Amino acid sequence: MNHPAGRMARTRKPLFMPPPPILDLATLDCGSVLHSREEIYSFLPQRHEMSQLDGIIHVDRANMIMAGYRDVRPDEWWCRGHMPGSPIFPGVLMMETAAQLAAFAQHIFVPLPGAIMGFGGIDGAKFRGAVIPPARIILVNKAVDPRPRKFICATQAYVDGAMVFEGVIAGIQLKL
Repeated sequence: MNHPAGRMARTRKPLFMPPPPILDLATLDCGSVLHSREEIYSFLPQRHEMSQLDGIIHVDRANMIMAGYRDVRPDEWWCRGHMPGSPIFPGVLMMETAAQLAAFAQHIFVPLPGAIMGFGGIDGAKFRGAVIPPARIILVNKAVDPRPRKFICATQAYVDGAMVFEGVIAGIQLKL
């Protein structure tokens, strides 16, 4: 059918439309922590300022979907320098948080005893909103290539129900 202006009408998908959610956030019980910070870091090697996950709130073994959270506080070490006076949670830390969730998911879904997963890469990273403290980031990932030595998952992060980050995280086994 011709467009009223004489040209063919085209329907275009906007370039940066967010993907469908991996998990319906309304199904999450954020008050029910399945794995505490202490349990997470009894496995993950990060410590001090680099420990980014605060808890795991959803584990779906059949579909290899996991959800965790990170509470972003206004007194954190990066606030003073990452936009002084108007702190914004750094994207690089959001990616690190997603990588730690992926490493913990690998540990739960396809364990490799004694192995440590490292951040192997990220594809399709998009930041869709600023995270201003105080805020709770809910991260959801789904394994798309779950192997013990190389674990790849799609990840999404949300604040107040709005997607603020997406990407595909690759973890690889480190030989330390």
